[in-house]
Amino acid sequence: MFKLTMKAALAAAVGVGVALAAQAQIRIGQTVGVTGPVAATVKESMAGARLHFDQVNARGGVHGEKIELITLDDAFEVKKAEANARTLIEDKGVLALFMTRGTPHTEAIYPLLEQHRVPLVAPSTGAMVLHQPVKPFLFHVRATYQREAERAMAHLSSLGLQRVAIVHVDDSFGTDGLQGARNGLKKAGLEPVAVAKFDRSKPQFTPLLPSLKAAEPQAVLVIGSGTAVVEGLRALKQAGIGGQHLTLSNNSSNGFIQMLGQDSKGIIVGQVMPTSPSYPLVMQAATLAKAQGMDDLSPAMLEGFAGAKVLVEALRRAGPRPTRASLHQALDNLGRFDLGGLALDYRSDHHTGLEFAELTVIGSSGKFRR
Repeated sequence: MFKLTMKAALAAAVGVGVALAAQAQIRIGQTVGVTGPVAATVKESMAGARLHFDQVNARGGVHGEKIELITLDDAFEVKKAEANARTLIEDKGVLALFMTRGTPHTEAIYPLLEQHRVPLVAPSTGAMVLHQPVKPFLFHVRATYQREAERAMAHLSSLGLQRVAIVHVDDSFGTDGLQGARNGLKKAGLEPVAVAKFDRSKPQFTPLLPSLKAAEPQAVLVIGSGTAVVEGLRALKQAGIGGQHLTLSNNSSNGFIQMLGQDSKGIIVGQVMPTSPSYPLVMQAATLAKAQGMDDLSPAMLEGFAGAKVLVEALRRAGPRPTRASLHQALDNLGRFDLGGLALDYRSDHHTGLEFAELTVIGSSGKFRR
């Protein structure tokens, strides 16, 4: 759980510019759902990014220039995300965008990135449509959804669970996760016993329950975001559908566990960031978090922290007084970069980030366990 000081840190993270804006010279933009269905996870990832940005600024910034992160709230709505991105790029003149959230949101923003040649670092989405073919102005940090969905299905198969149902949001993210799950099941010689989808803006799960129950699944993977997944998992548990329930890493936050309450116990959640302190990345973030009075470091915070590290390293390599072009070139030529026990390797024809993916289960203490 977060202490009061953590709540204060999260509140600060959603401000525009925060206290260090007055001295900022490097303007980075972000459109993300500070409010709405993914707010809990967003606030944690932003707090994680702030851990690194604040440390860099406290040491004088990058080449003497401090970083200002301008965050606009899109409430997890695609049209608002696109409008915010335009404001940040055309009116605010940001050097780059950072850690947008949502597959359709990032798809909607991408034409603006190409038009203005603005890089987007660490989008919080793992959809293959944003990886293949390579998008020149997208630089991923986290692993793909398909990789973690395949791993989840392999895990179920290893447990002897062969009757798997999939419930997914009806958008490009849901379709991508579904494909990954199908791939994983296919490798085990299986097919899903049922597939159901729900509307992203108005999720309704009650109509899906009869057909899902009739399929008699042993496990159900729910692909979606935030409050919609909470509602879906709760409905499945109450209806007694599936003995094992799973979801993907976009829900790997303490806030997600808190929303589920007692219903969280036993749910498997994919992770694209390590949790073990044996990774220097984890220890670095934990040390900074502790110094700010935070008593828990969530996977969502680690994703934000890792993304910030990549952006800062690219700014460093771009040299003094960076431009959009020099930052883009620095990212394109980043090569192998070790974040702390995990490395990514950017090239002009390869912007996919880390390959790391693992599974955790939510224990009775309300914590993620390996």
